[in-house]
Amino acid sequence: MPKQVDYEDRRSRIAEAVCLLIARSGMESVSLRDVAAEAGVSMGAVQRCFRTKDEMLLFALEGISERIGDRARARIEASDTPESALTLLDQALSALALVEPEDRTEAQVWGAFVAHAAVSEELAGVLRDTYAKLHELLVWLLDYGRGTGELRPDLDAATEARALLALTDGLTAEVLVGHLTPGAARGVLRGYAESLAG
Repeated sequence: MPKQVDYEDRRSRIAEAVCLLIARSGMESVSLRDVAAEAGVSMGAVQRCFRTKDEMLLFALEGISERIGDRARARIEASDTPESALTLLDQALSALALVEPEDRTEAQVWGAFVAHAAVSEELAGVLRDTYAKLHELLVWLLDYGRGTGELRPDLDAATEARALLALTDGLTAEVLVGHLTPGAARGVLRGYAESLAG
């Protein structure tokens, strides 16, 4: 009887190999041969899971995008008791900014995908969708904070959510290149969030 292959598990392993290669050597290091070696599978196995390199990159980006959004939502939902709106906002922003030492690999991969999306409409489409979902999450948090009276009642949640997304992306890059420490980046996030307080 032929061996059963869990294709979703294999696709996930291959996507993880793509991310490790990008973090180690950049987007240009992603070849079918190197991905296969990193994932511990044959080139044929990679080709059975993904018809093209672009399809493989797209799947890897979708995975990392989902993880970032899931992590932000998990931090918001982790508390058994209602947290202050500022605490929830701080937790969400810390999840999105990718500034902690343990986030470095993910930050490197995210930055590479953002740069590559400038010349790939398919990758850009995934990022637009990701940013739209994260924007929606931040708008919800900001509206919640206005509702509790913790955030300014005149605050424009949609505009502030866009600013916060830009801020988190910028801080990710600044920590990645060593311009800011993770602690300094967290301080910037906290300071901005506190400036929204009512």
